[in-house]
Amino acid sequence: MNQLFRKKSIDQLLSETQGKSGLKKTLGALDLTMLGIGAIIGTGIFVLTGVAAARYAGPGLILSFVVSGIACAFAALVYAEFASSVPVAGSAYTYSYVSLGEFMAWIIGWDLMLEYLLAASTVSIGWSGYFQILLSGFGINLPVWATGAIGSSPGAIFNLPAVAIALIITLLISRGVKEAARFNNIIVFVKLGAVLLFIFVAAWYVKPANWTPFLPFGFKGVLGGAAVVFFAYIGFDAVSTAAEEVIDPKRDMPIGIIASLVVCTVLYIVVSLILTGVVPYQLLDVSAPVAFALQYIHQDWAAGIISLGALGGITTVLLVFLYGQTRVFFAMSRDGLLPKIFSDVHPKYKTPFISTWLTGIVVAIIAGITPINTVAELVNIGTLSAFVFVSIGVIVLRKTQPDLPRSFRVPWVPLIPILAAAFCLFLMFQLPLITWIRFFVWLAIGFVIYFGYGIRHSALPNPQSQNSQ
Repeated sequence: MNQLFRKKSIDQLLSETQGKSGLKKTLGALDLTMLGIGAIIGTGIFVLTGVAAARYAGPGLILSFVVSGIACAFAALVYAEFASSVPVAGSAYTYSYVSLGEFMAWIIGWDLMLEYLLAASTVSIGWSGYFQILLSGFGINLPVWATGAIGSSPGAIFNLPAVAIALIITLLISRGVKEAARFNNIIVFVKLGAVLLFIFVAAWYVKPANWTPFLPFGFKGVLGGAAVVFFAYIGFDAVSTAAEEVIDPKRDMPIGIIASLVVCTVLYIVVSLILTGVVPYQLLDVSAPVAFALQYIHQDWAAGIISLGALGGITTVLLVFLYGQTRVFFAMSRDGLLPKIFSDVHPKYKTPFISTWLTGIVVAIIAGITPINTVAELVNIGTLSAFVFVSIGVIVLRKTQPDLPRSFRVPWVPLIPILAAAFCLFLMFQLPLITWIRFFVWLAIGFVIYFGYGIRHSALPNPQSQNSQ
């Protein structure tokens, strides 16, 4: 039983980041902020705003973003303290390892793998849809067999664009994080420009009458909308997976995590306010609500630019999700819980080359043969559970290691971490029963792998064998 709760010391974690097993430190605060914005602004703002307004919250969608934003703000403070104190790849997995022990760390790492794999696959499929629409605008149409997975449309067999973009982004990430960050920064500026264009063009067409009734589905609808749009915030936690590759993590990690969340929350609230003011919420249940709103007010020229921005936005979301998955994979392998080959660092590129390509190929396969469906809830529950455990972990670490150097400290501990855990648990219970069943099935598979392989190959010594010596 002691094996399940053995913990890694922070000194041991930091020593592992040196030498051949360490990753190259090239990122700064701006890179981290852009990574966060790159992950957060994408599917959420360009797709989910319409669904959440039409089906759940109506004009009260801005309150849904506020509720989800509060939950993420509390969690962001917790992540910022951990990331500045434990600047090691692995995000919530690593933080749980030093505070809650190996078994809980495995559960969190397994959750994160579910989150990033499914999110990256889903985003790849979404990118394919936007790309095919863009091609059709130029009179170019792919062969029917290459437009989607079997069952997604008549004659479709394989989603070729989804596979292609997953492999292209994988190639970019495998060549070095700085190169990937430069690409991300450029695209982030493009999509921020697209969002600002929508705000400046559409704001003149707002009709306050469209905001009445403000809560057509009641406050329950606001909460249901909050559980849905939480997907829009997923990504700020991926910033923490980059901790080991940051030049000055104690300063830059808190800045990157908090700044990206603040920027995106403000933009979400402004866009949702304008969106529901321009178009009656009942009409917003469409796949591209922002572009639809511009077409609704006969600003088709701006709608075309927004579509390009959306395509770029989805591209950076895919980049950050793939990046986050590879770093969690790398950390779990380096700890011995997964085969060591997946933590090998490329001698030239200083990246976890094999695990990066394995992740990219798996994502490409899923995206190529799987019809897009309602996986957002499953991604959400994995992320929310990770937030809960990290929030508990910061309280535990304050008690067990009160003298640990912390360049950023969560205020009002344990109140803020408790509120973070409570908000996330509340949102988890807004998700449907089938999501919980699928989640427990995934956990059961993880238990089999851990007890069949991880517990016997862990890099940490067995406490019982130490005591017998």
